[in-house]
Amino acid sequence: MSPRRAALVTLGCARNEVDSEELAGRLAAGGWDIVDDPSGADAVLVNTCGFIAAAKKDSVDALLEAADAAGGSPVVAVGCMAERYGRELADALPEASAVLGFDDYPAIASRLDAIVSGERPSAHTPRDRRTLLPITPADRVGSGVSTPGHGAAETPLPAGPGPRTLRRRLTGGPVASLKLASGCDRRCAFCAIPSFRGAFVSRLPEDILAEAEALAADGVRELVLVSENSTAYGKDLGDVRLLEQLLPALASVSGVLRVRVAYLQPAELRPGLLETILTTAGVAPYLDLSFQHASGEVLRRMRRFGDGERFLDLLAEGRRFAPELGARSNVIVGFPGETRADVKALTDFLEAARLDAVGVFGYSDEDGTEAVGLPAKVGAATIGRRLAKLVDLAEQLTAARAEERIGSLVEVLVEEVDGDDGVAEGRAAHQAPEVDGSCEVRWTAGEAPRVGELVRARVVGSNGVDLVTELTEVLVPTGVER
Repeated sequence: MSPRRAALVTLGCARNEVDSEELAGRLAAGGWDIVDDPSGADAVLVNTCGFIAAAKKDSVDALLEAADAAGGSPVVAVGCMAERYGRELADALPEASAVLGFDDYPAIASRLDAIVSGERPSAHTPRDRRTLLPITPADRVGSGVSTPGHGAAETPLPAGPGPRTLRRRLTGGPVASLKLASGCDRRCAFCAIPSFRGAFVSRLPEDILAEAEALAADGVRELVLVSENSTAYGKDLGDVRLLEQLLPALASVSGVLRVRVAYLQPAELRPGLLETILTTAGVAPYLDLSFQHASGEVLRRMRRFGDGERFLDLLAEGRRFAPELGARSNVIVGFPGETRADVKALTDFLEAARLDAVGVFGYSDEDGTEAVGLPAKVGAATIGRRLAKLVDLAEQLTAARAEERIGSLVEVLVEEVDGDDGVAEGRAAHQAPEVDGSCEVRWTAGEAPRVGELVRARVVGSNGVDLVTELTEVLVPTGVER
């Protein structure tokens, strides 16, 4: 009998993309073939996002589209929205054959076997996952960082952060995300993520290194380290400085040309970690800093720390280590109690910060968060006006920052090549995949660069946050390790 076929649809962030590849690995180990087209699948898994209202709507739309494309095959909701709402989502969306939570992940192949055979499992009743103690074996504490040389892990262990998982890449290309940890111990007033992602749990350094080696062997040249809070890595393993040891080890993995750290909390970014990120060879001088606002009063109501002045000091310290560092952030406008003076503080900060990319979001109430009950709510029309103003300002400022880079040399990891037009596309050290800009690389003589090569190029123009560059030399050809 031919293997059953499963298609995966992924919404949301890079952490969800890794989860989908772990689900694909478990399904393949359980005898399933992974296919791209839901219409040719025996079952479709939709890995949902439950972060904000717009993401939840996208997830519901994706489930309905999958049900339409599947032609009667079961459609199964997994991911953050499925975990967060469980039975409520199942009752509201009969088009989904099942709603499965994170605890179903280790046995996803057998769960899907049963669903295809006609079983309809009852959806779970969600619990606050922060009250569930994570599995943290004693031998994980103080494990340290060993040198590369591990084989790829072959045994799938429990869901969540691992520590070891099977993984099957669903997309090609020389860039891949690598999960550092799962969950979050912070209590930001606007965020529900800890309630359904659970407490912060670090993966073992040796398991991260083993997965990095497996990804490099599969052609990955840039590793993007992701978690809910990368600055907290190692605290539950007994060493808050563990990332400072792990980064050089990851950068030395054969085949890896660049390591990038995503999701840094400004209040937890220690001087030693800042220096390690910005001075270690092979680690991108790049700061993905979750500022969220610049008014000290708004930040305190958000249950966060700092203000615009402290954030500018942090950026200035970073630029002392790496003058051309890349910096991005996200901000929220319209949080309860936000005044015109608070908005002015935020705009003043953005004008001074010289960020390469800024995500601007309008505040919306999220079920179960402290902010839902806060007084002095900002009206929807006012939030809309402030959002439009900040989006426009962010676009102007990031475009101006890109213009500042004209004339400089950048190292670009090539991701796509159009030999007919003499143009390649990739990203410089200050540009993270998906969320930031990119580099167009042109050449007039010699061979075209190849996907996976690291090249040096001179910036000759810009278009918004995107750069136009001219190739000067190939630093690391395909097939050559650095």
